[in-house]
Amino acid sequence: MAAGRKGNPSSGLLRSRPLLLVAFAFAVMADPVSSVAYAVEAALRALHGELGLLIPTMGLVVGIIALIVLNYRQIIARYPEGGGAPAATAEAFGEGWAFLPVGALVVDFTLTIAISVAAAASAAIAFFPALAPWRTLIAVGLVCLVGGVTLLGHLGRLVFAVLTLAFVASAAAVLVFGLFAAPAGSVQGEASGRAGDVVPVVLAFPVAMALATGVEAPSTAIAELDELDVGGRRRFGRLTLWLTLGIVGTLTMGLAAEVAHLGIGIPEGESTQVAELARHAAPPAVFAVFQLVTGLLLLSAASSSFQAGPGLLKALARGGKGSEDDGGALPEMLGRTNSRHAPYWGTLLFGVLAAALAAAAGGNEQRLVLFYAVAVFMSFLAGLASMAVFSHREGLRGYLAMNCAGVLIVAFTLVVNLLRGLPLFSVAASLAVAGIFYWMWVRAGKPQGLHGHAKARDAGGQP
Repeated sequence: MAAGRKGNPSSGLLRSRPLLLVAFAFAVMADPVSSVAYAVEAALRALHGELGLLIPTMGLVVGIIALIVLNYRQIIARYPEGGGAPAATAEAFGEGWAFLPVGALVVDFTLTIAISVAAAASAAIAFFPALAPWRTLIAVGLVCLVGGVTLLGHLGRLVFAVLTLAFVASAAAVLVFGLFAAPAGSVQGEASGRAGDVVPVVLAFPVAMALATGVEAPSTAIAELDELDVGGRRRFGRLTLWLTLGIVGTLTMGLAAEVAHLGIGIPEGESTQVAELARHAAPPAVFAVFQLVTGLLLLSAASSSFQAGPGLLKALARGGKGSEDDGGALPEMLGRTNSRHAPYWGTLLFGVLAAALAAAAGGNEQRLVLFYAVAVFMSFLAGLASMAVFSHREGLRGYLAMNCAGVLIVAFTLVVNLLRGLPLFSVAASLAVAGIFYWMWVRAGKPQGLHGHAKARDAGGQP
């Protein structure tokens, strides 16, 4: 089925598959790309400013993300019509267990939207301090704005994809200028490789794993690609995963290397480490552009969750009451889309939840960030454990080893983050959402089919 065949009224340019891929991939990857802006600083703070340990710490983070990407490549191959970790969990452990990753992803996507718009509001206030009394209203308004643009379908995604590309370009420019900049302060040597260096790295890397948030988005957002057939969705999902790994990994390691080389330590006051790097390394005009597109990128991050969240609910409601099959678990209305293939009820639901969170936090992202990057690891754990079950059943020993390694690393990261205390509230919220959805599923008569999309793998979908 060719892209655009269903008469999508979006711009005719989006009938081109390459442009459709750009619009989809760079909008969906906005979340992990935006995380680059603060993940390096988070790691350095956890390392108590030890610049010499920053590169091995971020290298470990990127390596774990690569392992997660390899596992999610399997998930997309198996479920090219969407569903991601919940669909895999349903097939591996039983229909009812699917709601654990569903609840975790709903919380994660909602937090991503709320934190991103709150951070964008903070960026606007940094330029215009007189707006400070309107912080909460600005954050809630940005939720409505991003949600509304997302409803434009692929045309809206193209707008946010351009913002992501602009950040990548400006970050690359900062890295190039940084090659010729003189150190800003005392530069610490590289990690010595002593056994004593291992412990701080192991304890610090889970804090920077916020960089992994959004890696799972392609596995659910592909449900919105109604214009494409099974093979097209599978290719788009896999390409998006590889592009995300390449871009996020390159930017992360590049920024970490220059921060360490130039001696850009933990920033003081209201600034950020990435901003201080850009201020020191790049000309004023480049620094200004970098700060501007960083703020805009945060709106793209919110958009990526506005796609992935409703896409997940759409995939699980696809067989709801009144549809072509009886495999749905959630209400059929959550699968309804507008003429631009955007699930409007799902978008409205995430918009209301995110606006409520942003308002409760007073539009301050720092009040929300402590609860972040935990729920998604619950979903990672369920998805990777499910793939380990499949690999074992199908005798795929190499994949089984990879899946088990992923399970162990994700579980360790989750435990270390939970020891911080406040993330336990995110777990509680995830379990509450899972319980509500499970109750809805029971009331509907426990319809089977959450993993029905697995049938598509028979058409060349094996890893």
